[in-house]
Amino acid sequence: MRTLISTAFVSLDGVVEAPGGEPGYRNSGWTFKDVEFLPEAYEIKGREQQEAAAMMMGRVSYEAFSPVWPSMEEFADYKVMPKYVVSTTLKEDDLVSGWGDTMILRSVDEVAALKETEGGPIIVHGSATLGRALSDAGLIDRYHLLVFPLLLGAGKRLFGDTDKDAQKLKLVEHEAYANGIQKNVFDVVR
Repeated sequence: MRTLISTAFVSLDGVVEAPGGEPGYRNSGWTFKDVEFLPEAYEIKGREQQEAAAMMMGRVSYEAFSPVWPSMEEFADYKVMPKYVVSTTLKEDDLVSGWGDTMILRSVDEVAALKETEGGPIIVHGSATLGRALSDAGLIDRYHLLVFPLLLGAGKRLFGDTDKDAQKLKLVEHEAYANGIQKNVFDVVR
């Protein structure tokens, strides 16, 4: 069974929307506009590229990342990695060329089936809506969270408000940085 890892930049009040400056959002770019950059706080991002065997995202994140990430040197390891886009509306013609093999999955059930295959970890980037659906379906195995010392108020949240049983997490790695960012890595306890 493959491990599904959700990775996110998250404000202290749970907002994950538009951390990198995507246009059209109320708090767009909050990770770099409002918090001092310290390279050591982002060490986990490089490690994720080395440890992941595939990348997964929802349609909105795919449409934001695919025009930019293939040419970015800091994401070079993701370029050749297989990618899975979970979307009910994306078409094969919408996929970009030159960013490695990309497969469209149409449902959370297809993600569950993918998890049952052989292979290494799959890292889920961005994708707030997808992340909540995967969490609600019990498919996330690990969370890599960089928690920023900000209260953003409005925006898409990391977790939904679905009425479900408590999910126990085990803190397996953590660190606090001088700029107030906290790294928290949690395994989901089954």
